[in-house]
Amino acid sequence: MSRDNITDVIAFLAIAKERSFTRAAAKIGVSQSALSHTIRGLEERIGVRLLTRTTRSVSPTEAGERLLQTVAPRFEEIESELAAVIELGEKPAGTIRITATDYSVDTVIWPRLAKILPKYPDLKVEVHSDYGLVDIVAQRYDMGVRWGDQVAKDMIAVRIAPDVRMVIVGAPSYIGKRQPVREPQDLLRHNCINLRMTSSGGVLAWELKKGDREVPVKVDGQSTFNGVYQMLNAAVAGCGLAFIPEDLAQPYVAAGQLQYVLEDWFPTFPGFHIYYPSRRQSSRALALVVDSLRYRP
Repeated sequence: MSRDNITDVIAFLAIAKERSFTRAAAKIGVSQSALSHTIRGLEERIGVRLLTRTTRSVSPTEAGERLLQTVAPRFEEIESELAAVIELGEKPAGTIRITATDYSVDTVIWPRLAKILPKYPDLKVEVHSDYGLVDIVAQRYDMGVRWGDQVAKDMIAVRIAPDVRMVIVGAPSYIGKRQPVREPQDLLRHNCINLRMTSSGGVLAWELKKGDREVPVKVDGQSTFNGVYQMLNAAVAGCGLAFIPEDLAQPYVAAGQLQYVLEDWFPTFPGFHIYYPSRRQSSRALALVVDSLRYRP
């Protein structure tokens, strides 16, 4: 492939990702007319239409989608390798994008990153909170943070926290007015506080465990949140039962503001792990963030 073709493919990738000639032109620093001319020339040379254009939108054709899915990751690998080479003689720099749950951000990620950021002024972190299983490659994150058993096997995984026990809690004012909970199915008669995963839109089932028995329960209730701290506050306010990490609930239990329910069924999940693609060359910035978050018992 000639160098002109490589440059033109990069232009195509920008349009395919942005779904707009205007935004792509602004991103790569050329005029919209020049970009349009570039794509026409590329399509003529290879003899295949890559983009479908209407007055309102731009989208890849079947051939264009194939090019986007196969070629884009290779250019990203090249960019990653170049960044790693440049960083060999420099201090850690650049932006590390992380997807994580709000609970892991507040209890693990931010307390540790806050200690290193002042030492490296050229390092930036961008953290997005979500409980869903995000495709970090497609969403262009450098790393994700989830429970250890949620990490795909083709990812590099690094533990950053010990195992976590999940508990069911409710305020005495709520529990005292309702029927006792003796089995997981009794939860279906209770007002339970749900957690919705932003990325998928689904509601998280309560995965309970007693010995070798595992029972997922899809509870229902009046309130649903996309963050665990809001669930905690709702439980303290007497709005229902919540399924939350034990260390988050424990101070409120000790103070008498919350009570445990169905204790024999509390499950333990593998602690939080960082994960990122195994094929991606680790930059100095990424390596620094990983090392600062690594769990050290």
